[in-house]
Amino acid sequence: MSLNPRLVKESFSVIEPVADKAAAYFYGRLFAENPQLRGMFPPAMDTQRDRLFGALTRIVWSLDSPDGLASYLGQLGRDHRKYGVISAHYTAVGNALLATVRRFAADMWTTEIEAAWVAAYTAAADMMVKAAEADTSPAWWLAEVVDHELRRPDIAVMTVRPTQHMPYVSGQYITVQTPRWPRVWRAFSIANAPRQDNTITLHVRAVTGGWVSSALVRHTRVGDMLALGPPLGTMAPPSAERDVLCMAGGTGLAPLKAVVEHVMASGRRPNVHLLYGARTSAELYDLPALARMEAAFPWLRVVPVVSDEPGYGGLRGNLPEIALRFGPWTEHDIYLCGPTTMVNESVRLLQDNGVPLSRIHRDSVSAVL
Repeated sequence: MSLNPRLVKESFSVIEPVADKAAAYFYGRLFAENPQLRGMFPPAMDTQRDRLFGALTRIVWSLDSPDGLASYLGQLGRDHRKYGVISAHYTAVGNALLATVRRFAADMWTTEIEAAWVAAYTAAADMMVKAAEADTSPAWWLAEVVDHELRRPDIAVMTVRPTQHMPYVSGQYITVQTPRWPRVWRAFSIANAPRQDNTITLHVRAVTGGWVSSALVRHTRVGDMLALGPPLGTMAPPSAERDVLCMAGGTGLAPLKAVVEHVMASGRRPNVHLLYGARTSAELYDLPALARMEAAFPWLRVVPVVSDEPGYGGLRGNLPEIALRFGPWTEHDIYLCGPTTMVNESVRLLQDNGVPLSRIHRDSVSAVL
């Protein structure tokens, strides 16, 4: 059975405009045919539907990039172990997915399109199953909260210590489950390079309706225990000799701080610009720590940027546009993290100004099934 990315993409493009309905139908079909699987998912499914479609979109549009797709699917397969997923579950998911695509692409459905979807899903599921079976690390880690600092009413900087060593690289993220909300996992970037004491720092903003983020900011204390999923993400730290630009919006600072720590520990001395943006100066919650990093590493320049505070005495404006004032960046490795609109606008402007896409590094923590 041969893979045909073109047929998969063409049929999927019909489904994208009705993503919400398609995702709801998929889970309805999955649970109707396999009611025993419902207990593996959170009570409220809204976020889960969004993440399903985000992951599916990434997979479909990456079918022509087998190396990157294999890496992403391998991570998903290893991460799914924390839900108790086994190889038999992939058959149930595949049946529900095929029924969903067939229903919402009915006007163009053919036996060739069905064969293309079966081939694509079979290949993807095989990669995920093999990655999960080959992984000998824990499916999830138990971790104790050893420090919890409320920087703002809605932002906490917290440090946890896994009870077992958890290997990761700078720039990655993990999913977190709190005892308050079993089976609900949310992704948070690791805000430090690997440490000898095995501790991990997270920057958490409580968002409206965010079960896990609110619990971590407002209801978590030193001594509490959390569950951590395996490290994910492809925003690997720089290894070349190029200078580095980091652009962070809000708590998107976390993985970029880890990248800067990696550079500082590497022995290399590239010039590193860290543009740190927020709506107001009060939301620049980590400036003292960044000032200490700047003092310890003379090649680092931290530039705070505020967008929505007219009386702010520092640099004001839109972070992507401010970045262009300090350029050109065509010879830099560039790392982006923050609100989706900021990241997408930054990518567009940087490319328009001659930065190759291969040097722009970003990661999405939303497409986690």
